[in-house]
Amino acid sequence: METMGKVIPRSYFNRPTVDVARSLVGKYLVRENGQGLMAGKIIEVEAYVGPEDRACHASKGRTARTEVLFGPPGHAYVYLCYGMHEMLNVVTEQDGFPAAILLRAVECEGRLIDGPGRLTRAFGIDRQLNRWDITAGKTLWFEDRGESLPRGALKTYPRIGVDYAGAWAKKPWRFRLHMAPGSGRKKR
Repeated sequence: METMGKVIPRSYFNRPTVDVARSLVGKYLVRENGQGLMAGKIIEVEAYVGPEDRACHASKGRTARTEVLFGPPGHAYVYLCYGMHEMLNVVTEQDGFPAAILLRAVECEGRLIDGPGRLTRAFGIDRQLNRWDITAGKTLWFEDRGESLPRGALKTYPRIGVDYAGAWAKKPWRFRLHMAPGSGRKKR
């Protein structure tokens, strides 16, 4: 199996979550499923930062489900949402501080896969990959392919679907790559 970029190491994720989220846009999510590689350029992410963040699962305390959030950075946190959508997050910051980044959209072979549930379905990601070490460069990982974002292409927004979190829902911790009109991107 050959990759097209450098596997992103654990040290990359052992930084402030919002910084990692901003810098993860434009990198690649790669999945090897036994039948080949699938890669998608990361278009949109959301940051969830610690137990004070009312939108973060860790705000409810340490549970069997959230235990991975309290572990070392660079691991997958995959959970079921609304009883039907698997959601992929990557754990960030130092071991013991619960924080993660939700992957919301990727561009794969010219097609926009928009929405965290659609993303995991397209990549064949489910809870069997919960706690997966995404820095190992096998099965599921992130790559840096040396691409830089066009100036002004990264936009910030409030997070989606977390109105219950009050003021925390309004944090501008959703980051999305916007391309110039006519760039060829198709939305599905």
